[in-house]
Amino acid sequence: MTPLSAAVAKRPPETSLNALGRIPVLATCVVLISCGEAAPAHPYPDVIELTISEAHEAMLAGELTARALVETYLARIEAFDRNGPAFNAIIAVNPGALARADSLDDHLERHGAFVGALHGVPVIVKDNYDTGDMPTTGGSASLLGSQPADDAFQVRRIREEGAIVLAKSNLAEFAFTAMETVGSAIPGWTFNPYRLNRVTAGSSGGTAAAVAANLGLVGLGTDTGNSIRGPAAHTALVGIRATQGLASRDGIIPLFAHRDVGGPMTRTVEDAARILDVIAGTDPSDPVTEMADARREASYLESLADSLVGVSVGVVGQIVHGESADDEVLALFERTLEELGDLGAEVVEGFEIPGLDSLRRGLYCPRFRHDLERYLSSLPDPRASTLAEIAAGGDVHVTVMPRVLSFLEFEGDPATDERCLTARANEDRLRRAVDDAMTAWGVDVVVYPTWNNPPRLVGDLSTPHGNNSPILSPPTGYPAVTVPMGYTRGGTLPAGLQILGPAWSESLLVRVAYAYEQATRHRRPPATAPRLTGSRAASADGAAAGEGR
Repeated sequence: MTPLSAAVAKRPPETSLNALGRIPVLATCVVLISCGEAAPAHPYPDVIELTISEAHEAMLAGELTARALVETYLARIEAFDRNGPAFNAIIAVNPGALARADSLDDHLERHGAFVGALHGVPVIVKDNYDTGDMPTTGGSASLLGSQPADDAFQVRRIREEGAIVLAKSNLAEFAFTAMETVGSAIPGWTFNPYRLNRVTAGSSGGTAAAVAANLGLVGLGTDTGNSIRGPAAHTALVGIRATQGLASRDGIIPLFAHRDVGGPMTRTVEDAARILDVIAGTDPSDPVTEMADARREASYLESLADSLVGVSVGVVGQIVHGESADDEVLALFERTLEELGDLGAEVVEGFEIPGLDSLRRGLYCPRFRHDLERYLSSLPDPRASTLAEIAAGGDVHVTVMPRVLSFLEFEGDPATDERCLTARANEDRLRRAVDDAMTAWGVDVVVYPTWNNPPRLVGDLSTPHGNNSPILSPPTGYPAVTVPMGYTRGGTLPAGLQILGPAWSESLLVRVAYAYEQATRHRRPPATAPRLTGSRAASADGAAAGEGR
C-alpha cells in the first residue's frame, strides 16, 4: 500500500450529503471545466483530513505533487466556498499559487529534498496578514486593493520553509468581534461547515471554515481576545494562541497591539506544532519578541506524548459553571475530565482564582485608532491614512460603523493614556493572581470549555454566547490551546477544550492537547464538503488567475 493510500485507509468514512438531506453532491465538472469538455485523466488526490506528514510522505514516494495539492484545493474552494454550500470563507485566491507549486516540485525532483519543513503545504492565511504578492484588506472594503510592501514576518517564515500561500480568508471586519465573521470585503457572513445556519465565531472564522472543510491543508489566524481559539472550537480544529512575544506581530493589521497574537489553526495538534516551530522566534521588527529565541523550544514536535502522568490539571470552576453554560457542553467537559484522568493526569476540581470576577474588570484600552494608523503609515500607497478617513468613506459593514466611530474618540497614546495605564496595571494584578493560584494549588495547567455554549445561529446576537477565551489568556499574555472536545446537538455542533498555562509553556500545552486528541479522536470532517471524485483539469491556471471572488 502506498503512503497516501495508507493514510486514506485509516481515516473515518465520510457521511453522505444526500443522506443528510441538506445539499446535493456537486457535479465535479462545475469546478474547473465546463460539463461539455472532456475530463482530463488526473484524478483529485484525497485531501480530506490530510496532514503535513502524510503529504510529505506521499511527495517523497512520488505519488503526490504540490501542483496536484494546489489544483485540488482550488477546485474545492470553487466547489464548496463559491458554489454548493458557499461557506463564504475566502476573500481571494493567490494567482501565483500554481507557479509556486511548480517551482517546489521542480526543486524536489532536482535535489531529492524539500525546501523546508512546510514544503508544498498550501496555507489559508487570514486577510489581516500582509502578503507582498496580494492585497491585505482586514476584511474591509475600505482597504480593498491595499497592497503592502512585503510579507508579514510569519508569512515570510512559512514561505521560507516551502509553504504556499493558497488564499486569503475572510474575517470579522478589522477583527472587531468574537461573535461572528462578517465584514464588507465580501458580502455576507462566513458559515459554519458543520451546520450552515451557524456562525464560525470570530474573527478568524474564514480560516476556520476553510481548514475545517479541507479547502487548504493548514491555516494562520490571529487572536486578540478569542479569534484563533473560538473559531477553532466552533469548527472542530486545533488553535494555538502563543505567549505574547513568542511570535512576531510585524505585518499584521492590529486590533489592540499589546494583545494581538498570530498563530496556527489546523486539524491536528501535530500540524499546529509544525507551524509553531516555523513562526516562533525573535523578530527585530517586533520588540515584544526579544526573548522569543531564548525561551522557545528547539521543536514543539518533541513535546508530543501519549501520557499525562505527572501533569496536574486545574479545573477553573468559576469559568466552567457560568450562569448560562449549556448542559450538553458541560457534559462533554465532565467526560473530558475523566479522560484526562485516564491519561494519568491529576485533575484538581477545587481549583479557583480568588477574586476573579473583580479582577476581570478595568482591562480595556481602546487603542485601535492609534495602532491602525501606525499600520496604515507603513503602506506604500494606503487607500486611507486615518481612521477618520475610513469612517468618512463609509466603506465598512453597517454593523461595524458604530464601533469605528467609537474608536475615533480615542485620541491619545496608549503609553500615556490614563485608561490604558490603568488597564495594564490591572492586567498585572490578574497575572499575579493566576500565578499565585496555580502555585498554591500545585497545578501545571488549567482547563475549561473554550465556549460554554454551542455555535449560535447566524444573526443571533442575543442568546448566551459562552465565550471564555478572553477571560485569562489575552490579559495575562499567557498561552492557551483549544482542541476538539466533542459535539452537541445530536453530534452536529463542535465544542472545544481550552488548556492554559504560564508564560512560555507551549510545549506542555502541546503535550496535553496531543495526548487528549490521540486518546479521544473527536475531530471529524464536515459532511458539507466531501471528497471531489472527478478529474483535475489539465491546467488550473485559470482558477488561480483572478484574486477576487
